Amino acid sequence: MNVSYKWLQDYIDLSGIEPAKLAEMMTRGGIEIDSVPSRNLGVTQVVAGLVKTKEKHPDADKLSVCTVDAGTGEDLQIVCGAPNVAAGLKVPVAIIGAELPGGFKIKRAKLRGVESQGMLCSAKELGINDKLLPKEQQEGLYILPADTEIGRDILEVLALDDSILELDLTPNRSDCLSMLGVAYETSALTGRPLTLPNPAMELVSSGEWAADRLKVSIGNPELCAHYSARYIRGVKIGPSPLWMQNRLIAAGVRPISNIVDITNYVMLEYGQPLHAFDAAKVAGGAIHVRPAREGEILVTLDGKERNLEPHMLLITDAEKPIALAGVMGGLNSEVTDDTVDIILESARFDGGSVRRTSRQLGLRSEASARFEKEVDPGRVLEALDRAAVLMAKYAGGEVLDGVVEAGAANVEPVVLKIGLERINKFLGTEISLSEVETIWSRLGFHTVKTADEEWQVTVPSRRNGFNHDVDLIEEVARLHGYDEIPTTLIEGPTTIGALTKSQTIRRELRKLLSSAGVYEAICYNVVSPARAALFPNLNGSLEGAKPIPLAMPMSEERSVLRTVLLPSLLEAAAYNQARKTNDVALFEIANVFHSAETTLTKLPSEKTRLALLLTGNRAASAWNRAAVKADFYDAKGILDLLFERFGLTDRISYKAAQPENFHPGRTAELTLELANGSRSIGYVGQLHPDLQREFDLGDTFVAELELAELYEAVDATIKYRTLPRYPSVARDLAVVVGTEVAGGALVAAIKEAAGELLESAEVFDVYTGERLGADKKSVALSTVYRHPERTLTDEEVTEAHNRVLTKLEQSFGAELRK
Repeated sequence: MNVSYKWLQDYIDLSGIEPAKLAEMMTRGGIEIDSVPSRNLGVTQVVAGLVKTKEKHPDADKLSVCTVDAGTGEDLQIVCGAPNVAAGLKVPVAIIGAELPGGFKIKRAKLRGVESQGMLCSAKELGINDKLLPKEQQEGLYILPADTEIGRDILEVLALDDSILELDLTPNRSDCLSMLGVAYETSALTGRPLTLPNPAMELVSSGEWAADRLKVSIGNPELCAHYSARYIRGVKIGPSPLWMQNRLIAAGVRPISNIVDITNYVMLEYGQPLHAFDAAKVAGGAIHVRPAREGEILVTLDGKERNLEPHMLLITDAEKPIALAGVMGGLNSEVTDDTVDIILESARFDGGSVRRTSRQLGLRSEASARFEKEVDPGRVLEALDRAAVLMAKYAGGEVLDGVVEAGAANVEPVVLKIGLERINKFLGTEISLSEVETIWSRLGFHTVKTADEEWQVTVPSRRNGFNHDVDLIEEVARLHGYDEIPTTLIEGPTTIGALTKSQTIRRELRKLLSSAGVYEAICYNVVSPARAALFPNLNGSLEGAKPIPLAMPMSEERSVLRTVLLPSLLEAAAYNQARKTNDVALFEIANVFHSAETTLTKLPSEKTRLALLLTGNRAASAWNRAAVKADFYDAKGILDLLFERFGLTDRISYKAAQPENFHPGRTAELTLELANGSRSIGYVGQLHPDLQREFDLGDTFVAELELAELYEAVDATIKYRTLPRYPSVARDLAVVVGTEVAGGALVAAIKEAAGELLESAEVFDVYTGERLGADKKSVALSTVYRHPERTLTDEEVTEAHNRVLTKLEQSFGAELRK
């Protein structure tokens, strides 16, 4: 919000308070002022002048020699190249010695042999943003109104002797989206009284009632609580007065015509958006507020055709839509130079409805910004009267008697109770009773004393966002002064912050994977439907999960929420390899989104997953070694590292699997032993060759795991044990078993049979060959025995080892290989 300092002085006496000082007071009071630029960018000695004569330059086709009265006592001869210069016009004149923005100084000069005693100026040469001027003023000289006083300083004429307060408002201070709101705030901060417009006192009876020409109705009171209109007849369309144009330009609004400018001026003054319809274009003299119908179309004032949807609120006449409520008017009811009668609208539209319509159509306006924040619903009629009075005064219109309205004009005020003790306890202050009452008075809050040092406070409708007594306490703090609140130490019980169990596990996962040489990727949460369907087996318990579409996707490639992570990592790997980064190791920890519904009626389930991808070489070539390609066991080894860190090695098992889009012979399903049984938590394996070719990748190994089960299984308690004091005994054995027997099954059997003396068991070699037979393999295993409190005897180790051999023979038909 840009606030003109001079305009603000219409409502409050600011003598002795310079713009910079006022900006500091407002910032200290909780409304941040970004900057206080001056409208004068360096103009001196420029005055309003009259072009008395215009002659063609004798030696230049595009130059004119003008005689100008600048109020200096004698006429000036000025050479001008502007195409719109003409005798009888009043324009800005830079006399000898004047200075223009950029340090440009005006001196006596000769142009093509003709003496020039100054310069006639355009808006741009005065430092005015010509894009904010009426179209006829954007090229050539700035044409001043005919009644402009000759010789008057142009800074006063164009209100360039002004400063602009650029307010950076938070959402709860929408009251300051109006000049009156800023005036109320300034009054509260300075303690100075306000002088406010009273338009109702300026209305003159016409002897004819507006209700005889206009009818108003509301079809959806939830979206439009109050709609009011006035009828103004006999207006003459033309430019608005210069003072009004100056104020609009200072606020960043381009003047258009007197009727449109008045609606914008009152919107800036009161914060209440208004709209003017050409009454001749409103069929049947009837206005109806209703939601749009399926397939309806409206061409808005910007000339664009808008396809409407049923949630959008419309203003219609007896035949057609004529405006998008709270957003923009329709081209079919636009005020033009031929307009004679005006229907002036002022209404209270639902902020949520306006916001949704504005966002969906990509159509932001000053009006929609205010309706979205529900700026003072109590000023609907007051703003309507103010605009009607100005139209009568500056457009020659006659305001018909009465307001035609539908809905409730009354707004229920917010009433809150609070006591002095709570205020001081909350702020840590000792503010007196009289000071708090003074603050309520300066804010314009009506108070009734309900008990000793307690009040019932009625908040005016211009201040929204008041729901609890702490909102009142904030107002006391602002007006008392934030810097006056003493600094105190925190009292009461404190709780040491800590990570949750899941946060701790995720942090440790990231650390372990990074130390293993894997880079973390952060990918989009949205993918294409085709990518989302690549790995249906990874949907866990929701195998029928459907991708959840976005309402407004950026593109088809980013149109649904992902149900698995791997497609995103595959895209990242392909992206890297296309840029000659062939050795890729990536992981991602992120959420996936599952729902069994096509059309969502409830929130989808959100699950945290870990995904891993390896492709290319695990180790690059060097002078003393060849490159080593990544393989299945690299991916599995990284997972084993994680499981070992979290103490889950004995509870994880791998078994061969053939999920869709994985290599049928190089993939395993991971199962985790939990208290309530075993549960599949994901897969590790090689991509199917067809999918590898689709992404233009070589052999690629991936894994994706559910983390919820890991959170449940991991014991977050750190356990310590002493280093072993007694020696271990190692025994190796090699057994011949069928090729279908998994090494993990042999290790599990050994642990079961050996008992508590066994410290570890692992496979260290597998051999197949003709000597063993086509369906046989030799598995070599290493076992380590140790007792924590004494040295083991050979007899104890041999007994345990024999139990292992017996178990392997009975369970798998294993033969001890000699």
